[in-house]
Amino acid sequence: MRFKPPRALAASALFLPGLAFAQAAAAPAKLDSGDTAWMLTATMLVLLMTIPGLALFYGGMVRAKNLLSVLMQCFAITALVTVLWVVYGYSVAFDNSGMAAGSTNIHSFIGGFGHAMLAGLKPDSLYLTIPEGVFVMFQMTFAIITPALIVGAIAERMKFSALLVFTALWFTLVYLPVAHMVWGGPGSFLGDLGVLDFAGGTVVHINAGIAGLVGCLVIGKRRGYPNTPMPPHNLGYTLIGASMLWLGWFGFNAGSAVAANGSAGMAMLVTQIATAAAAIGWTAIEWLTHRRPSVLGIASGAVAGLVAITPAAGTCGPGGALVLGLVAGVVCFFCATRLKRKFGYDDSLDVFGVHAIAGIMGALLTGPLAAPVLGGFGTVTDLGGQFWIQCKGVGFTVVYSAVLSYVIFKGIAVTMGLRVDEEQEQVGLDIALHEERGYNLS
Repeated sequence: MRFKPPRALAASALFLPGLAFAQAAAAPAKLDSGDTAWMLTATMLVLLMTIPGLALFYGGMVRAKNLLSVLMQCFAITALVTVLWVVYGYSVAFDNSGMAAGSTNIHSFIGGFGHAMLAGLKPDSLYLTIPEGVFVMFQMTFAIITPALIVGAIAERMKFSALLVFTALWFTLVYLPVAHMVWGGPGSFLGDLGVLDFAGGTVVHINAGIAGLVGCLVIGKRRGYPNTPMPPHNLGYTLIGASMLWLGWFGFNAGSAVAANGSAGMAMLVTQIATAAAAIGWTAIEWLTHRRPSVLGIASGAVAGLVAITPAAGTCGPGGALVLGLVAGVVCFFCATRLKRKFGYDDSLDVFGVHAIAGIMGALLTGPLAAPVLGGFGTVTDLGGQFWIQCKGVGFTVVYSAVLSYVIFKGIAVTMGLRVDEEQEQVGLDIALHEERGYNLS
């Protein structure tokens, strides 16, 4: 059987309605070597974001006794999600069988299993102008980093076995349906609503950030938090990891154009602008508030900017990216510091304060910033109407992720337990769970 590429919306088609499909219908798909070369590069950049980028970013922020546990979790999630993606993940996310624009049915919320085990995929199978295999791999890297982001919220206290079970269930029940509802093509639930998400503001960052908040509430605080000091053990790792995330994000955002074209170029530019602006915004407000700028602060601010621009990267102009980045840096600073202290939840590495908050801001402002009147490159003319559509998309994602994540976390807590015992937590997860140390200095 010849593999039939799922007619999922290419990221650019979310903002140029029907363009990708009109082109596909007008002429047979033809391989473009330039597009293919760029997407191969973008895919490698996105994989770099998780290993080693996110692993080092998180690893440097935990205590030395838990360094290897975080690195291991990110590495293991990469392997596990890769296997699940091949077995059924890609099919469930992008199989568009039974879907039609304007028609809402079960296929609007979840894809089928027609392409399980990548059935029918061949070297000459195409998705738009690139090999289908490259598109499969590109989307796989998004599926990998999303559950890996959640690690930061429950770091230093969750069982490794429980994390693997959670990852498999959350990937299946939360990530895949949300990805399908946003990017599944004509007939997808959120896609048909008109929700704009160029590279994963809702699918990746709001989804993971809300799950992280739920996870840290269900699993409970680290022992001694907040009275016992728990400073990052190696901010050098964190800054290196943040730098790799910054670099890899060009693949994340510019790669979502699925072509080497003007949209990819503009996405790269606005990503750089928003990231730099957010780093400056966080640093400035921290300097004013705490009387000194910190390495952790500028790294966190940069990540906030990367997250905020993600859903808007395909349509936002340079001016909008500058404003969005500055606002995201300031807002996320207060959410990761004062908001967390006020409510007392132990989001270890600020997954909610950075990823969920910046993701929500970016998703809500994507509509207005796509309007040409505000310097955007989208087709939005009704700013208020598109803002309301974005609100519905954000609200649905928040509720869906929160409810399903809670059920999964509680189910694991009841059956196999979520967290290590008190002695293991005191010794550190590196020794307790892996019988290894991050540093052997003797």
